[in-house]
Formats: sequence, structure tokens, C-alpha cells
Amino acid sequence: MNAPQDPPFLPRAEPSGDGPPPCSAKGCRAPAVWVLAWNNPKLHTPERRKTWLACEEHREHLSSFLGARGFLKDVVPFADWEGSRADARTEGSGDGGGSGPSAADR
Repeated sequence: MNAPQDPPFLPRAEPSGDGPPPCSAKGCRAPAVWVLAWNNPKLHTPERRKTWLACEEHREHLSSFLGARGFLKDVVPFADWEGSRADARTEGSGDGGGSGPSAADR
């Protein structure tokens, strides 16, 4: 019997504020340049997005891992993702609600 395949990522520390957070690939500390938005339809509502971050080198590998399971929903440059989250915070600044993913979703 084969052992279950480990996912190709490790949980990462919160960003330190001095640049982009690191890639989610196991053992990689390169700065993230891509956001892979995904969800598991057996666990998450259709609009919910979990995220993995990827450097240029690991984008394809992580995308393939999620895509093979039918989880991958979108791949967006990190700068665009962060910009859209900032826009959502500005638009929803009065209600504390915002439509972007929470820190727990990253």
C-alpha cells in the first residue's frame, strides 16, 4: 500500500512586513509573486477562497497539485491580489465586513 502523498506546501509564518510573504512550496523561502486561489467544494461554499502563494519556480507545480483535485479556481499576480484586497477594505471600511479573504484563509 502506498503512503498518502504529502501536499507540496508547508504552513508559513505570517509576513514580517518587509516585502512579500514567502512561497507556500515545501522548503521554499523565495518571495511569492503569485496567488493561487482555491477551494475544496466538499468543505467550502462556492464563493470562499483559500490561498496558496507561489514563487515563479513553484507556480506550475502548486497549480497542478490543486488542479488535479479540481480545487484551483484562479491564479493572480500577488500585487493584483493585494491591491484588490486593499480596495475591498476601503469600500467596506464602515462595516468591518469586507468581501476579501480573511487572514485565516491565507
